[in-house]
Amino acid sequence: MSQAAESPSHAYLEVALPLPVRHGFTYQMPAKMLGTAKLGARVIVPFGKRSFTGYIIGFPERLPADGSLSPDQVRAITSLEDEEPLITPEIFELTRWAADHYLASWGEMLKAALPAGINVTVDRSVSITERGRLELRDLKREGTVKHKLLTRLTASDSVLQSELLKDAGRSAGGVLRELIKAGFAVAAETTVEAKVKPKRRKAVRLLSGDAQAESSLPEQHRKVLSALRSSGGEMFFTDLLERAGVSSSPVTTLAKKGLLEVFIAEEIRDPLTGYEETKQPELKLTKDQANALESITNALSGETFKAFLLHGVTGSGKTEVYIRAMRQALADGLSSLMLVPEIALTPVFSRRLRDAFGNKVAILHSNLSAGERFDEWRRIRSGEARIVIGTRSAVFAPLADPGLIIVDEEHDASYRQNESPFYHGRDVAVMRAHRAGAVVVLGSATPSLESFNNAHNGKYEYLRMPERIGGRPLAEVELIDMREVFKRAGKDVVISPKLAEAIEETHRRGEQTMMLLNRRGFSSFVLCRSCGESLRCKNCDITLTYHKSGSRLICHYCSYTTDPPSVCPFCESEYLYFIGQGTEQIEELLCKQFPKLRIARVDRDTMKRKGELDRTLLAFDRGEIDLLVGTQILAKGHDFHNVTLVGVVSVDNGLGLPDYHAAERTFQLLTQVAGRAGRGSLAGRVLIQTYHPEHYALQRASEQDFDGFFEEEMRYRERLGYPPYSVVASIMAKHRDRPYAMQTAEILRRSLDRANPKKEVRILGPAEASIARIKNEWRIQTILKSPNRKLLRELIDSAMREAEASGSDRRILQVQIDPLDLL
Repeated sequence: MSQAAESPSHAYLEVALPLPVRHGFTYQMPAKMLGTAKLGARVIVPFGKRSFTGYIIGFPERLPADGSLSPDQVRAITSLEDEEPLITPEIFELTRWAADHYLASWGEMLKAALPAGINVTVDRSVSITERGRLELRDLKREGTVKHKLLTRLTASDSVLQSELLKDAGRSAGGVLRELIKAGFAVAAETTVEAKVKPKRRKAVRLLSGDAQAESSLPEQHRKVLSALRSSGGEMFFTDLLERAGVSSSPVTTLAKKGLLEVFIAEEIRDPLTGYEETKQPELKLTKDQANALESITNALSGETFKAFLLHGVTGSGKTEVYIRAMRQALADGLSSLMLVPEIALTPVFSRRLRDAFGNKVAILHSNLSAGERFDEWRRIRSGEARIVIGTRSAVFAPLADPGLIIVDEEHDASYRQNESPFYHGRDVAVMRAHRAGAVVVLGSATPSLESFNNAHNGKYEYLRMPERIGGRPLAEVELIDMREVFKRAGKDVVISPKLAEAIEETHRRGEQTMMLLNRRGFSSFVLCRSCGESLRCKNCDITLTYHKSGSRLICHYCSYTTDPPSVCPFCESEYLYFIGQGTEQIEELLCKQFPKLRIARVDRDTMKRKGELDRTLLAFDRGEIDLLVGTQILAKGHDFHNVTLVGVVSVDNGLGLPDYHAAERTFQLLTQVAGRAGRGSLAGRVLIQTYHPEHYALQRASEQDFDGFFEEEMRYRERLGYPPYSVVASIMAKHRDRPYAMQTAEILRRSLDRANPKKEVRILGPAEASIARIKNEWRIQTILKSPNRKLLRELIDSAMREAEASGSDRRILQVQIDPLDLL
């Protein structure tokens, strides 16, 4: 049934809810709403004791014949929110495919396709009772969660439960339930309007066109009319007063005379407000660029699905190919979508696209305000914006007539959504292009093994750009054996003499340096030298990282923080040892060693404020910073022409992870960060410090030999049966009670075995995950390796149904198809 079809005269709807379940729920449509609902429309529905915003996914003609659901069990919807669905027919079907492909919840996938804050939500309004006020008065211990909740409730007549729990902390939910149960508070369900709405402001429009008649007007009046004319005849009220340098009185008088009109207008919240477009010079394409562009534009004119893998070394000019292909798509009446892996890249690319295409460009990513995202999404939905750039979730942008989809840095792990609903933005982009008959271009200097294998097998057309623009050579890469450095120094050395000398020399030449360490904080962990215990998070099976700024120990998984102890909490020894380095320590060491250099740091700790990352990168580009220290964010797509030295402090931790992607990720990271050096007219140099210089990933990265790495890594993958020679799934049981999580996983394992009698799918586990506990939940993992995707999905679907009937708790099971992280 097409999405445009209205509900028939019968009264039943199938609704997908944003819950981790794979099926829809049947509801009844009130008689007054019959014939008005459409597929994809949002509805408010009761579910248990709560209410949710759901999405209509079907109109069942009758209830199940097996009698599992009787008419008196079917509840009515509370309200129909959309006369016309916000979800387009294309995105409706794309989310259906994604939910099926990744064994995810369709309701969660539909919710992910809409901008945050657009849904009406249902919350609970909590009020304190008289008994609660007496209880607060008698409480002797202040600072407890109970005291915080009761105190907060006395401050107003009622408080939304979500706000109450946000203020009181993560553990407050159970305490609040006890307060309500004891009669100290009462709660009632309430509907909360959508958080984002169009922004409206008072505006002024010029009505008079008789300049001669206006000459007799007072000067203040003439200033107002002149300011309006110079701005095209319309301005926002406050902007007009500022531009004309007048009070509101002349505007009011002119409105009464009929010379202008005061009205309410919508203001579009533009993420690039203040950016002035610049005319970019037309560049002459290299032969490789021209060949790649010709292949892509020829495919555009064919109006059928075509997939390309654009394998271009760093600095080969892939971005220029993207822009010209978009220009051709726009000329053909088609829209374009460009995905980038990191928010850090969107300001750079969005400015390039704004220069090329003006206001036809829209931006979508999570660092925009809710209002900016909402307005950009509406511009796309209305067809005003024909080119979209964004991160992973922008794959669901409601573009009409998509003709070209570009996935830049297609290998990047950031395209994988690591919370429910799980999906891979790159693979969804390929399917979207396939369903729309569009062209998809996957670009990278270090393609993922899966994409490169698809190109080898003929699924994708392979386009190669092996040389940098202008014939500039790739940076020279050298491995520094830190074992030898240790022998000579007789102690651990963070910055080797060779790297330090290179930094000094680069600065003397007036050039810039980038330093990479993919680990934030000051010290990796704290160890007691007396008893050997390390300081660990109370919620996670992970050590705490020391952050010198603020002098805090922080868990990078759950954000738990505590003060560093003066003595060991296990044996009371004073000999605590801070081990390992993070970007914060590297920055401090470099500032001490090179006091004349202007040094800045780019990581999650320093870039918390909106726009801070953008400002830092632009300052580095202008030459206001000599040396930039950062995490892997520095490796991705930046184009700084004065950077001639890249130093990698260490990548050994990444190589040692218990994950089959470890070598591939390390090779990609090193190749990408090496590509930041020597992008201008000056030669580049890359120095990589390591204790494992013989590792094939590091050897191939130092030679910048992608083909050699691909062949060697594929041999390992084939021998061990990992992708692309198999399809992998991870099923994680997560619960605070370890025996309960293990019991659920073991029931599922037995169901998997029964559904897999021929042993075609290899099943490993259940066992504790590499990180056994995160956010106070135990993680029991089962890994499946299948020869094909269809067999794997059928096996999991069948086993999950049987396991649920046998007592396995479906709510605590998370299924990931093609996981990028097995930790």
